Amino acid sequence: MQETYIQIQTTCASEEEAQKIAAAVVDKRLAACAQVTGPITSTYRWEGNVETTQEWLCTIKTMHERFPAIRDAILEIHSYQIPQIVTLPIIDGNNAYLDWLSDQSREESSH
Repeated sequence: MQETYIQIQTTCASEEEAQKIAAAVVDKRLAACAQVTGPITSTYRWEGNVETTQEWLCTIKTMHERFPAIRDAILEIHSYQIPQIVTLPIIDGNNAYLDWLSDQSREESSH
């Protein structure tokens, strides 16, 4: 069965929070790679008002089967009441990179 690869995106209030999420998911082998980009400017509606704020984007590369554990890890760390946690499919890519992504996103074997 072919694996399904995804990118997960979450935006954070600080670079430190985004880096903490990135480190946690890679350290736990839930993801092969996480990148923090920013600052970015986000405009959104919250509690009836249009808000504009500076945020940092954390992009996480992994396999779809790892999403629930990553979502839970993000929710454990994230400071927002309702954080953005969305997935984007990786349709195709460099086979060597996708093999590496699969390998690095698996739990370590116990032998």
